[in-house]
Amino acid sequence: MSNERRLYMGPSLRRLRRDLGLTQADMAADLEVSASYIALLERNHRPLSAEILVRLAETYKVDVAALAGKGGSDDSARLQAVLKDPMFADIDLPALETTDVASNFPGVMEAMLRLYTAYQEEHLALADRGAETHAAGGGQRADASDPVAEARRFLAARRNSFPTLDDAAERLAQTVAGHGGVIDYLKDHHGFRVRRLPSSVLVGSARRLDRHHREILLDDSLDTASQTFQLAIQLAYLDLRGEIDAVIRDGTFASESGERLAHRALASYAAAAVLMPYSAFARAAETRRYDVEALARQFSASFEQTAHRLTTLQKPGQERVPFFFIRVDEAGNVSKRLDGAGFPFALHGGGCPLWSVHQAFRTPRQIVTQWLELPDGQRFFSIARTVTAGGGAFDARRAERAIALGCAAEHAGRLVYTQGRPGPETATPIGVTCRLCHRAECVARSAPPIGRQILPDDIRRTSAPFGFSDN
Repeated sequence: MSNERRLYMGPSLRRLRRDLGLTQADMAADLEVSASYIALLERNHRPLSAEILVRLAETYKVDVAALAGKGGSDDSARLQAVLKDPMFADIDLPALETTDVASNFPGVMEAMLRLYTAYQEEHLALADRGAETHAAGGGQRADASDPVAEARRFLAARRNSFPTLDDAAERLAQTVAGHGGVIDYLKDHHGFRVRRLPSSVLVGSARRLDRHHREILLDDSLDTASQTFQLAIQLAYLDLRGEIDAVIRDGTFASESGERLAHRALASYAAAAVLMPYSAFARAAETRRYDVEALARQFSASFEQTAHRLTTLQKPGQERVPFFFIRVDEAGNVSKRLDGAGFPFALHGGGCPLWSVHQAFRTPRQIVTQWLELPDGQRFFSIARTVTAGGGAFDARRAERAIALGCAAEHAGRLVYTQGRPGPETATPIGVTCRLCHRAECVARSAPPIGRQILPDDIRRTSAPFGFSDN
């Protein structure tokens, strides 16, 4: 009897094929086997022979040790992350069984992951429709499609984490580094040179691809971090379009605008992943205890770009602190919102004025820390700081915004910002939005909560803006 160990690598083989953009028939032709044999290998119905392993290495220039070592570990981690959802809490799901499903039944695992993602999108859409009904005064919901809400649901359903983009961007980052940087890579690999031109010449464009003259044009008023990021976005469109399109195809969109916004968000995600590769950035984040300014300098990025990237560190099996992120202007308008920490953002209306993100404008570019407590008792820790968009020249238009980055109280001890500061017992009581907050004594309230009867003030006027009955 042979003592040879049988090697099953179905999920890894399937991932390699998809990363290369090949069909099973394409790979079969390259390896000189049948397409049905490739299908059997990917389903772990056949072990991978040494001969096929060598052909894979020679044909696709892959590291056999790395390919063999992964097995179904990544897929198992993805499935385990999904099974942490409270809806599965009453089911006994040992890690060994999860690994068996990922390794031996990759098709079943992929089907479950797709169903769960679809469930998440519909769950978020249902919540949005309920909020729209309240915003319309309890009548019929607005029929107009909201492309911004569509894109936000797409990102939220996936916790703003796209491992396939992270992996592809990390490989691209290594190639770019071998060429000496993004500018040299664009010139050597794509034949594009980079030119910086005045805003008056670009007529409102921050970046423009000129295929005729083989140039990438940048507004010279952009700061260094912004110019680098714009080049990385262009690089993502040139080299990672296939991976981005594949992720988009997994989504459901009611409007073309919603799909385009999601596509744009993924291009920015990929750009950040090239400039701040997952493995290196995740290690640095832990080492520096999530010091946003220090990380920004290490990776030559802006404060906002770095804070945004911190919200994406949820790659299954390599998770870091889960953060939420919000960006608001001085009028309270939300222009960006990402949630990886379970923070209940308001869909409509303003946020709570007691949250320091709305007060950060008083101390420009200084980090403000705050413990938060929601009406249901959940506690979070957040940092807030202003950021500037535009400018770059005298009298150039600028947009001042504030961003907040936060996490659940249980993770706050891993952040440098909690060192030597009071603990969560000092948390500020806040609400999601006034219409959903039932803290009757709040003096900052702008509207009564849904379902509470307002008392008359002919005999008694409360210190809070509204008085409510007890029922």
